[in-house]
Amino acid sequence: MEETDTYKTIEKSSNETLFKEKGSKFFGYTFPVSNETEVNNALEQVKILHKSARHFCYAYQLGSESIYYRVNDDGEPSNSAGMPIYGQIQSFDVTNILIVVVRYFGGTKLGVGGLISAYKTSAKLALEASKIVEKTIDIRYEVVFDYQNINKVMRIIKEKNLDVVNQQLEVDCKIWLSIRKSKAKEVEKLFESIYEVNIHQIN
Repeated sequence: MEETDTYKTIEKSSNETLFKEKGSKFFGYTFPVSNETEVNNALEQVKILHKSARHFCYAYQLGSESIYYRVNDDGEPSNSAGMPIYGQIQSFDVTNILIVVVRYFGGTKLGVGGLISAYKTSAKLALEASKIVEKTIDIRYEVVFDYQNINKVMRIIKEKNLDVVNQQLEVDCKIWLSIRKSKAKEVEKLFESIYEVNIHQIN
């Protein structure tokens, strides 16, 4: 099985979606997130928008290789909201994403089955309203060399069409690269084959 070095996510938040069920309203939102601070900031934004709502249920997933996720039923019966939302994250195969569903109670109880269905549908609508993009898993490197070797280094960067994140070209030169995972080992070997050029992976 070939190792994958791509993942799917969203570039920007979706427009608000609305699903109605027996008078209850479910507003759905998606947000691109890369850490828990961004998750908390997005939740705050939604809570400001819907000051009178009682339930802010959500699920998020972070990471492309080691996956971390959390779900929250926010007062709804256990596993009736967060897990159905997370199920849609899995179904659409996306990561680095937060989905929030805000519920306004309409006077008629939906029951656990009804809630599961409503939160699942709302999360699905929010994902369908989002633009899903494919990104590559990249590894970052620092390349250190003397100025006299700059042409050799630049030739590899040009030939392999590498993404230069930053550079410091003085007597002692440093270039920071972001290299797609599937190309990383090959590129690493190319740099290592040049005498007086050091390359190492950085986090």
